[in-house]
Amino acid sequence: MEKETKTAIMQKYARHEGDVGSPEVQIAVLSSKIAELTDHMRSHKKDNSSRFGLMAMVNRRKRLLKYLSKENHERYLSLAAELGIRGQK
Repeated sequence: MEKETKTAIMQKYARHEGDVGSPEVQIAVLSSKIAELTDHMRSHKKDNSSRFGLMAMVNRRKRLLKYLSKENHERYLSLAAELGIRGQK
């Protein structure tokens, strides 16, 4: 992921100026990385080290989404809808 792309994502989902650690920012950055790695895995099916990293990122995003759902369910629903992850209940 390029630095400019990551910075743009951080600015879009930040709660306040300079926010890089909120769950929303972390989930958005991970979602972008997951999308890039998924495209890589489509053309390199036997790249097991990248597959391991992809699964680790997916699991980390899952834990962050679970945390955000518990802390503020409205923000969780809006973020999930905006990023197009997890079906709406």
